[in-house]
Amino acid sequence: MSERIKNINERILHDQWATLKSVSFDYKNADDRWTSVKREVFDRGDGASVLLYNNNKKTVILVRQFRLPAFLNGDSGFLLETCAGMIEGQTPEKTVMREVLEETGYEIEILEKVADVFMSPGASTERIHLYIAPYDESQKVGAGGGLETEDEDIEVVEYAFAKALEDLSKGMIRDAKTVILLQHLALSGIME
Repeated sequence: MSERIKNINERILHDQWATLKSVSFDYKNADDRWTSVKREVFDRGDGASVLLYNNNKKTVILVRQFRLPAFLNGDSGFLLETCAGMIEGQTPEKTVMREVLEETGYEIEILEKVADVFMSPGASTERIHLYIAPYDESQKVGAGGGLETEDEDIEVVEYAFAKALEDLSKGMIRDAKTVILLQHLALSGIME
């Protein structure tokens, strides 16, 4: 813990699908002055996400699903995203392998770690572990579409990589983890 932070007090405001806390603490500024700070923090655990790519076909697999917070912020709510899920007692690697099977129907074996990032560190504790993984048609073992028990209604979209980059530049792909992974794949040279 940092020597610039002390007297941390947390109070749970809401605890269902995620936990919302009120947190107060004392923060030592760069000029050695102590300030009392109060924030609300959203905690829903950490997640993992993977971009599937096929170098031979020059395609990627994305999923489209409804996201209520995006809808409430003026979007249609139907976002194109990389496969992702919450880490629930598994490693990030096992999490993305499980999510890829549930969401796309592909069974992947090879993962390359890209990074782990905080998506909204001003308000959320969530850290997302990011990966890329090759896929081919022989790995398609199910329909995908998500789990009915989790009320998932997921459309699997095989996207030409060039089209994905074009749509990204037009602002049609707006999910942060997807933007990061598409840009990483473009910069890596893998798809050349």
